[in-house]
Amino acid sequence: MDILPDPLNDRVAECPPPPNRPLRRDLLFPTGELTNADYRVLREHLSKEGKLDKSSFIEIIEQTTNLFRSEPNLLTLQDPVTIVGDIHGQYYDLMKLLDIGGPPDNRKYLFLGDYVDRGSFSIEVITYLYIHKIRHPTTFLMIRGNHECKSLTSFFQFRDECLYKYDIEVYDRIMDSFSCMPIACLVNKKFLAFHGGISPQLIRVDDISRIDRFVEIPRHGLFCDILWSDPIDNEEGKMQDDFAPNSSRGCSWYYGSDSVNIFLKRNGLLSIIRAHEVQLEGFRMHKWNGKTEFPSVITIFSAPNYCDVYRNKGAILKLDNNVLNILQFKNAAHPYLLPKFMDLFTWSIPFVIEKTLEILKAILKKKPKEIENLEEDSNIISEAMKQAAEERKNKLKNKIKSVSRMLKMFQTLRCENELIVKLKSICHDNKIPRGLLLEGKSAIETFMQAKELDKENEMFRE
Repeated sequence: MDILPDPLNDRVAECPPPPNRPLRRDLLFPTGELTNADYRVLREHLSKEGKLDKSSFIEIIEQTTNLFRSEPNLLTLQDPVTIVGDIHGQYYDLMKLLDIGGPPDNRKYLFLGDYVDRGSFSIEVITYLYIHKIRHPTTFLMIRGNHECKSLTSFFQFRDECLYKYDIEVYDRIMDSFSCMPIACLVNKKFLAFHGGISPQLIRVDDISRIDRFVEIPRHGLFCDILWSDPIDNEEGKMQDDFAPNSSRGCSWYYGSDSVNIFLKRNGLLSIIRAHEVQLEGFRMHKWNGKTEFPSVITIFSAPNYCDVYRNKGAILKLDNNVLNILQFKNAAHPYLLPKFMDLFTWSIPFVIEKTLEILKAILKKKPKEIENLEEDSNIISEAMKQAAEERKNKLKNKIKSVSRMLKMFQTLRCENELIVKLKSICHDNKIPRGLLLEGKSAIETFMQAKELDKENEMFRE
């Protein structure tokens, strides 16, 4: 796309425009081999909101899919390693965590899933991670999260992002690659890492190897639980039973200290490392066996300022010589995008509607006075007007009230547009309750602070 002319030389460019063409193949693959991709050139190009041509991207997806397919359900890894939690389409934060964690050329990485959805740069995340997977197939490991499935990527915006930046074929190819991802990793033979947690059906670690992972994630069973279960949210990890139905997810289980300790002891493990839940500090140590004991469960979440509203930190876990270190980081700046990749014309509609409603309200308010004048000046229709006056006035009052309510809604939309955009990103189906808009800015700010808003989005989707 060519840049529009600026004949008066008065346009203020706050940021450079995205590249108007895909990255040339000879720049990305200087030797012609995918294994020698120039990731530095790719990083710079993607950071400018550029993209690859479709054929090159599909080639990358296909080769990565073949690598995933050749790996077992349960990977094994020795430190030193950097372990990363949820990324959720936050490409610019991914670049920051890779700088903190160390370059993949000389550092092992284990990603615990949830690469897409919620953020607006999931394509960039997948592109960059897949390139590194091709470059380092045995030391750059990626396992599947609960968002790596068709149901959630269709419910959230990853499918829309694929259609906006490429097409349905690219989306289908990426879904195929997700279905081939491994689902767990054993680190140093002491730490079991997966996305969600344990299951009543998980007796031995080897049970993971018997799962048929090349399918959509089911609503029940061991495969579902590994990706969807959560630790119980209390300091002691105590539960009435070993497992309880997970009401916040609509599937799978909560697990507590008793079930975890039994599992760890039976399998000779030290701890479980998982992701799946946003944490204010980016991590949480579930020290269910006492403050001085090693945590039974460690939760890592690597998407800071999740959904651009949570204001949480991100964290990664570095394991070196069996010594565990947590590194926290704050969110990086990213280009501003409208929800669901909305265009500027659609964005401007609330401004136009507000002015239209102001005009309509002014006309309706003036009408009753005109009617009264007409009644005084015209003896011919005075009797008829008297009979209809009260009814018309009531109707006009109702119309004015309705227009006033609509006007307030659209004034809120216009004045708090940026805040509304952030709220839409965590509201079900990108829609905000109408009553919230009528209450104005103070209600929105109160509503934003409540984590309850995002609860529905944490549920299983079919």
